[in-house]
Amino acid sequence: MPFDIEWVRSRFPDRRIDWHSSIGSTMTEASRLAASGCEFGSVAGAEEQTAGQGRYGRAWHSEAGSGLYVSIVLPKPEHPSVVPMVTLALGLAAVEAILKATDLACDLRWPNDLLLESKKCGGILTQLEGPAIIAGIGINVNQSEFPPELSPLATSLRIASGRQHSRERLLVELLPSIDNFCALLDSEGREPILRMFSCASSYVYGRRVEVDLGESVLHGTTAGLNESGFLILRGDDGSENVIVAGGVRPCS
Repeated sequence: MPFDIEWVRSRFPDRRIDWHSSIGSTMTEASRLAASGCEFGSVAGAEEQTAGQGRYGRAWHSEAGSGLYVSIVLPKPEHPSVVPMVTLALGLAAVEAILKATDLACDLRWPNDLLLESKKCGGILTQLEGPAIIAGIGINVNQSEFPPELSPLATSLRIASGRQHSRERLLVELLPSIDNFCALLDSEGREPILRMFSCASSYVYGRRVEVDLGESVLHGTTAGLNESGFLILRGDDGSENVIVAGGVRPCS
């Protein structure tokens, strides 16, 4: 069923929401909007992405008419050290929106993955664009299956719940959640976001994981987040590593 963008726009009359039937990447389109001087909070969304972006240059599978693929132009925090926290705030916003729209409770895998039944149902990508942050969010909503190479790793809200869900309602819940969590970060700083993310994620404390750093792989047990929002990994020898970036996966 085509996305009812006019109903969504009627809920946010003061917000720019551009919608495309097919586009390379909503991140690219939102970057263009930011460069043109659009207002913060502007949204670029699409029924389908032909070149959806994931972390580390990976592609994001974007089946037409099945997922929610949006990018939002957000203001860059005043202090650069807070920028990594935006990804954590967006994860909390997405978890809240999914719960409100579908009654499904997602896990968060640091720093940017949404999980259901230990499989990925959504992801977040942030990048700086001058005075703005481009926040891309992809959520698998009504996919009934995935390509063979993704099916062991990916799921959707439909697969997890056994029923279809309104992508429109999910976006209507998502946008104010993003506004609220970003406002909380701006007004009260890191501490509330760190605390809530730590409570919402099964990966922050006491999880045996491996971290793919590209050229090497670390193994250890997660031991919380530092004040910048980076993951602390405690090795078997008692040493601690601060994970700034890397693919975190549970140890088999």
